[in-house]
Amino acid sequence: MVQLQPQVADYGSLLQALSHAIDNMQLEFSRAAVLFAESSQWEEEGFNTPADWIRINCHMNSNAVWNALQVGEQQDKLAASLAAMKEWEIGFAHLATMANTADKVKGFEESALLPMAREHSPGKFFHKVRHYRHALDAQGYNREQEELQEQRYLRLNTAEDGCLLVSGLLDPVRGAEVRGALEPLAQPMGEHDHRTRDQRMADALHERVTAGAKTNLQVTTTMETLKAAAGAAGGEMEFSLPLSQESVRRVACDCSVTRVLLSQESLVIDVGRSKRLVDGALRKALAVRDKQCRWPGCERPASWCDGHHLVHWVDGGETSLENCVLLCKRHHRMVHEGGWKLIRAEGKIVSIAPTVTFGLARGPD
Repeated sequence: MVQLQPQVADYGSLLQALSHAIDNMQLEFSRAAVLFAESSQWEEEGFNTPADWIRINCHMNSNAVWNALQVGEQQDKLAASLAAMKEWEIGFAHLATMANTADKVKGFEESALLPMAREHSPGKFFHKVRHYRHALDAQGYNREQEELQEQRYLRLNTAEDGCLLVSGLLDPVRGAEVRGALEPLAQPMGEHDHRTRDQRMADALHERVTAGAKTNLQVTTTMETLKAAAGAAGGEMEFSLPLSQESVRRVACDCSVTRVLLSQESLVIDVGRSKRLVDGALRKALAVRDKQCRWPGCERPASWCDGHHLVHWVDGGETSLENCVLLCKRHHRMVHEGGWKLIRAEGKIVSIAPTVTFGLARGPD
């Protein structure tokens, strides 16, 4: 048993010694786990499987439990690997990959994988072993991939506060395609981008789904809400709780919306579109002139941007080339909900930070 000392000259060596001791204990645990699985204790205590008993009573996650059971069950095929682990040439993580491979592959040869295990980290070794499995049984490997594909799902639920809860699972290929589409959009955007990576990924998902293809929305609001009058009710939109007046003004800037304007008595006074939308020839002219988001330093392409009124049409601003600019989703939101201002000065667009910060739309430090 390794004893921790108050002062150690070489913490790296201590960590290696502790890790080796943990690996050896995991090996003993895997052997005990198999013996436990062969007993009737887990069934007598009302559990569905021995893995469930171990997961709950040993405070482990499912992956760790299954790795332990696999190593215990396959150890007779892994004599050389067990010896290599005792000599600290490989770790228990390597051994778990070997065991899972022995379980799934016919004609498993430990000698073909052990040199790779000695050479590579556990993560890299896992990747290499996938190629080994495909080379031995391409059809079987493909069946496994198809089984993963059949497990795909996407669930959308609305929380009590109106937030959309997203959960799901994609097979490796679709997962890689989705990440490939989102990762470039999730990179930090300039000096004022204080978002966390998770926030950037959420914004990237929204931008990838909505940009370049206008979403058809029906927004119901009063003129008082659009004018940000005191005491005005919020806006209404399908699949959403009432919207704030600034969100309504942003959506009304440039979306394929069916506007339903109500009087204060909730009587319909206007339905449909008008020249207030940035579309048709004006949209094309904006794309030619601006080429990309006009926020200083942003390079989102024109096809991913909204048309934004520098002076909102509800405040008397014209829907004209002079009064409109292209803004990406994030910067459009920063102008409306975030309190930033955009002005045209000497032919350039200048951003002015809010005096009070709002979440993502934080000003410079």
